[in-house]
Amino acid sequence: MTVRQKIRASARKPSPKKTAGPLAYRWHERRLKPIHFVQAVHLDDLIDIDRQKAALLQNTLQFVQRKPANHVLLTGARGTGKSSIVKALLHHFAPQGLRLVEVTVHDLVDLPDIVAPLREKAERFILYVDDFSVASNDSALTALKTALDGGIEEAPDNVLIYATSNRRHLMPEMKRDNAEYHWVDDELHPGESTEEKISLSERFGLWLSFQPFNQEQYLQLVRLHLRKLGVDTLDEDGEKAALRWALNRASRSGRVAHQFARDWAGRRS
Repeated sequence: MTVRQKIRASARKPSPKKTAGPLAYRWHERRLKPIHFVQAVHLDDLIDIDRQKAALLQNTLQFVQRKPANHVLLTGARGTGKSSIVKALLHHFAPQGLRLVEVTVHDLVDLPDIVAPLREKAERFILYVDDFSVASNDSALTALKTALDGGIEEAPDNVLIYATSNRRHLMPEMKRDNAEYHWVDDELHPGESTEEKISLSERFGLWLSFQPFNQEQYLQLVRLHLRKLGVDTLDEDGEKAALRWALNRASRSGRVAHQFARDWAGRRS
């Protein structure tokens, strides 16, 4: 089954009774505050990440259908769709009771308080932690490990954590980490610092990586954003301008493609 077919099939699944209220919340000043204007991102607008999209669709579908599902870690280059795909999942599964709670990295120390009011609700909640990166001695690290592995208190079955990070192991890779590698019976083994970093990322049941876009993929994204802005074609001069725009920013990311499209469309409106 293709990703597009999975998207359509998941939308046809029987849905729990809809509940009133906001689609998304933000944990701020130790309170859950509703987000009234939620950014609408559609799965069909995310291109060249079909493998990641299919895996996340399946995991989230299991979750909203009250079946076992995993916490998710999305890592890779900036601007490749990690954050956008989480927002698109909310838009896609909201009719089936999915809700999103945006939590900053350092607010993870409040996880027990964040989860407490969600436990008895009918909806299914994704705790969305964007751009996760902490030092090895950060208290947020301990809180996240407890949430992923479970502490004394049983974790609610209607809450999952979806985190994005530009770092593969969530924490900075230090030069001194390499010095800790050692040989055991002709096999190279990492030191304690590296093992600690790996053990954190391994606590996520689903781990998806996102690769940088090549030139043609970047231009496809530019055309997609332009069509959404009412510009149906991109001529040769436009392609050259788009590539210069990316070169000036040293990035061919989806974010850069969107910024160029807004500039290009605005100049021609």
